[in-house]
Amino acid sequence: MHYTLHQLRIFLKVADCQSITKAAEELHLTQPAISIQLKKLQEQFELPLTEVIGRQLYVTDFGKEIAIRSRRILEEAEGIKYTIDQYKGLLTGKIKISVVSTGKYVIPYFLKGFMDKYPGVDISIDVSNKNRVIEGMYRNESDFSLVSVVPDDLNVFTVELMENELNLVGSIEFEDRIKRPKDLEKVTLLFREDGSATRNAMQHYLDAQQIKVGKAMELVSNEAVKQAINAGLGVSIVPLIGLRTALKYERIRIYPLKGLPIITQWNLIYNKGKVLTPAQDELIKYVEENKERLVKDHFIWTI
Repeated sequence: MHYTLHQLRIFLKVADCQSITKAAEELHLTQPAISIQLKKLQEQFELPLTEVIGRQLYVTDFGKEIAIRSRRILEEAEGIKYTIDQYKGLLTGKIKISVVSTGKYVIPYFLKGFMDKYPGVDISIDVSNKNRVIEGMYRNESDFSLVSVVPDDLNVFTVELMENELNLVGSIEFEDRIKRPKDLEKVTLLFREDGSATRNAMQHYLDAQQIKVGKAMELVSNEAVKQAINAGLGVSIVPLIGLRTALKYERIRIYPLKGLPIITQWNLIYNKGKVLTPAQDELIKYVEENKERLVKDHFIWTI
């Protein structure tokens, strides 16, 4: 057999996407280039790697087995490069971090110094909602995840970074309308989408205060919620971490009601069964050693 690592990478991407078009987009290649390499790899085997039913591409059972072994081959090939770098005294590697949407305001500050110190380490960040991030940890798709709520049944190590404070926020036009929790029944409530930890926290607060939801609007990002608040569409319970500029320059304010703020914790988590690479282990050490300083340098305004 004379397959190449390039062909294996393309096949894995096609298998993950179940689409030549999507694989081409993610690899920044043309569809013909993907098809040619996939055909050359297929010529190495008597059994089909993929099949097309209707207009949908599927990976065969044989193809799934080849995908598993291909992933191992590529990981070992990548490991050779890192071994060479280590013998040269360089710290290199790849780190994939999944982050809940509000965490995008947090994680860059905990990575900047590490990336400056170790330029040979490649870090990728995937921002999604809580459900997808947690599902990714169950499937071991990410090396680390940044979350504010850790499920009890998730077997992970936890590095506590800083507090996550959630407050009721609305435009200044609600000043005379919101004095107590029950007043929330008379205004439009802005919710994040299902699966968001922010939405869950808001719903728990409403339930605890026995507030019946009247008018409501659902938005799919914290930025969308913030813009809706600024436009005066309604109020919402949101993380303080994403409101620094808005509170300073826009016409919104925090409404201090009974039972607020809600305090959770930002946590960097990773699976207990995971064998950390030198780069991943060094990142944990860096965060542990520098987190108090980084919080004081960048987040003192939230305390």
